[in-house]
Amino acid sequence: MFAESGLLLAGFRNTLILTATALSGGLVVGLLLAFARLSHRRWLRLPADLVIEVFRTTPPLVQLFWFYFGLPIVLSVEMTPFMAAGLTFTIQSGAFFAEIFRAGIVSIEKGQWESAKAIGMGHNQLMRRIILPQAVKRMFPSMMERSIELMKTTTLVATVSYADLLFQANELAQKTFRPLEVYTVVALIYFVSISCVSFFAARLEKRFARTGEFSV
Repeated sequence: MFAESGLLLAGFRNTLILTATALSGGLVVGLLLAFARLSHRRWLRLPADLVIEVFRTTPPLVQLFWFYFGLPIVLSVEMTPFMAAGLTFTIQSGAFFAEIFRAGIVSIEKGQWESAKAIGMGHNQLMRRIILPQAVKRMFPSMMERSIELMKTTTLVATVSYADLLFQANELAQKTFRPLEVYTVVALIYFVSISCVSFFAARLEKRFARTGEFSV
């Protein structure tokens, strides 16, 4: 029994590692894509539009298979399950985060942009001190919802043999012939984990609304 629980815990750890990797990378990619999409330069805006639309409108499983099976053929590189999954979910989550960032940035009233420029603020200083702190508060619920969706989407990596929680559960169910118990435990793990994240996010959102400050 200890060995069985250890197998699931190892899979859950791998799930968390993949989710954290894709989430942190996706936030960076999303911010860069959002700035590119808001740019007046077409050579920045058009590629960003293409990446966002492709990764928002194609199934994540197809994207995963392309990175795992297709990219090695195109670039003649070796692709591990973790690398393929990391690239897929980083770019895919980045495409969704880009739209969240863009919507948050453009939601800030024009008067604040003009006032900041009038007192001599440069663009970078304006974004860092005025726009982004307010935009992040407005984006926070959508960002947390997307982060939770990302964690659930990572279950697709079992199809390319990455040893996440679902992959380990499949292996365990086949060895023990007890799929009902195994998958019930997996469902409970996801339920407890996501419920804790949702609870923490709701508390933070209430704190931001009460204090008006983006600080933890």
